[in-house]
Amino acid sequence: MTAAPTSHCRERHDLGAALKGLQAEDEDTASIYIELTEQGLGKTPAADLWRHLMAVDLSIFQSQTAQALRAEGRSEGLSHGLAEALLVVLGGRGIDVSDEARDRITSCDDHDTLTTWLTRAATATTTAELFEQPA
Repeated sequence: MTAAPTSHCRERHDLGAALKGLQAEDEDTASIYIELTEQGLGKTPAADLWRHLMAVDLSIFQSQTAQALRAEGRSEGLSHGLAEALLVVLGGRGIDVSDEARDRITSCDDHDTLTTWLTRAATATTTAELFEQPA
């Protein structure tokens, strides 16, 4: 492999030269080059361009780290969606949601807990009923 050091690619016009120097025989190696290049570019204009170019198809990142990051993002998105749905149901039913209850709902990242609360929201008359532990 021939690679132009990313520390020398601080401007957009240098990015083209770096790309020409990055050649890999397989996708695993290419994924490593791609990730290391982004890290090396730091917070420069070239890094912004690099991220834009790589955002076109991120499925090439097959490393365990990349897969874990995607799974984490999906999980966070699901938690956010469940919390928002719960707040919409409560608001639609006219149930007052205190700042404390809102914080508890929006900071929860456990899907089972959020799903339980969402189910309870269909019949609850207060937010306290959402959080009650079964006897």
